[in-house]
Amino acid sequence: MRKLLFLAFLPLAFISCSSLKRIEIANANPSLKFINSIEVPFNKEFKNTVVGGLSSIDYDAKNDLYYFICDDRAIYNDARFYTAKIHLGSNKMDSIAFKNVVSLKNAAGDKYSNWEIKPAQSIDPEELRYNPKTKSVVWSSEGARVIAKDFSVLQNPTVQTADLNGNYLNEYKLPANLNMQKEEKGPRSNGVLEGIAFNKNYTTLYTNVEEPLYEDDAEATTTKGGMIRLFAFDVKSRKNTAQFAYLLDPIAHKPNPTDGFAVNGIATIQYYDKNQLLVVERSYSVGRQACTIKVYLCDFTNATNVKNIASLKGQEFTPASKKLILNMDDLGIFIDNIEGVTFGPKLANGKQSLLFVSDNNFSDKQKTQVLLFEVD
Repeated sequence: MRKLLFLAFLPLAFISCSSLKRIEIANANPSLKFINSIEVPFNKEFKNTVVGGLSSIDYDAKNDLYYFICDDRAIYNDARFYTAKIHLGSNKMDSIAFKNVVSLKNAAGDKYSNWEIKPAQSIDPEELRYNPKTKSVVWSSEGARVIAKDFSVLQNPTVQTADLNGNYLNEYKLPANLNMQKEEKGPRSNGVLEGIAFNKNYTTLYTNVEEPLYEDDAEATTTKGGMIRLFAFDVKSRKNTAQFAYLLDPIAHKPNPTDGFAVNGIATIQYYDKNQLLVVERSYSVGRQACTIKVYLCDFTNATNVKNIASLKGQEFTPASKKLILNMDDLGIFIDNIEGVTFGPKLANGKQSLLFVSDNNFSDKQKTQVLLFEVD
C-alpha cells in the first residue's frame, strides 16, 4: 500500500488513416491513493442466492446504499441485483453487509430464463446505475452472438430501466450499429455494453462497447490498441445523441502459451465532469491470474461525433483524449477482474472516495474484491 500520483499522458489522437496527432488535456489532474480492500467470501449465500459475478457498483448517497448487478444468466439463481452497506471507519473499509436481492424481469413481467435451457429468453447483465431522481435503476445486457454449425443465438444488447423491485419500466433505443448480426458486422460476442454512467444532472446516460465493432477496428493485440465507441443518450427521450471514438491500449502482457487467449477492453466507466469520464481498461492474458487495470481520464470535448460514420476504418476524425490516472499493476497487490466503479461518500478526512468491485465469474480461482481509493 503506497501513495500514487500518476500524471502520465496519452495522446488525443487525430485519426487520418495512419497518423496520430498529440494533444494534451488541460483540465485538472485527479490522483488516486489506495486505502484498502475487502473480499466477499467465495460462494457466500444471501437470501438463497450465491453472491458472485458482481459486475458493477453504484452508490446511493441519500440512503448510504450500494447497488451491485450480478452477471448470472439465471444459471445459479435468477438474474438479479443486490444492495449492500459498506462500513467506512477510520478512513478505511471495515465490512460489507448485503441488505437485499432483487430479481430482474422482462417486459412481460417474467423472470429471465436459464441461459443453458432457454438461451433466447435469457439475459447477460453487466452494469447497473441508480437514478435518485426517478428512484429507479438503469442496467445493461450484452446480449449474445453465438454462431455455430448446429446452434445459433442472436440477441441484441439492451439498456433497460427497472423499478427498485426489478420490474421492467422501459428501454433505451439503441442505434443500429449495436444490433447483433450473423455477418462479422456490429458487436463482437461478449464485447458489447459493459459500462453505464449518468451525468451530474441525470439528463445524459453514457455507455460503451467493451471491444471494437467489427466494422470499426480489429481487436486489441499486444502491439496495437483497438478503436471502440462511447455512446451518449438523452435520458428523457432515451435516444442516442452522440458517439465518440476512444483508442484502447494494447494488451498489457503476452499470453502464455503465446497463442493463448488475451484481451483488452473497457470494463466500466464513471462520470467525472462535463465531457469527462473515468474509463477503466481491463487487460487479461492466459498464463497470468491477475488482470492489468488502468484508469484513464477521458475527455471528449474536442472529439468528433462519429454517430453517422458507419465504419471508423480509413476515416478522419478526432477521438476522445485519455490521460492515465492509475495503473493498478503498480499497487503491489493482486488485482482481479475489475468490472465496476463508483464514487462513494466523503471520507472522514474530507476527501472523496472511489470504489471498485471485481467479478469472480463464480470461480473459486478468482476473488470478489472491493477496493477503496481516496481521490485528490
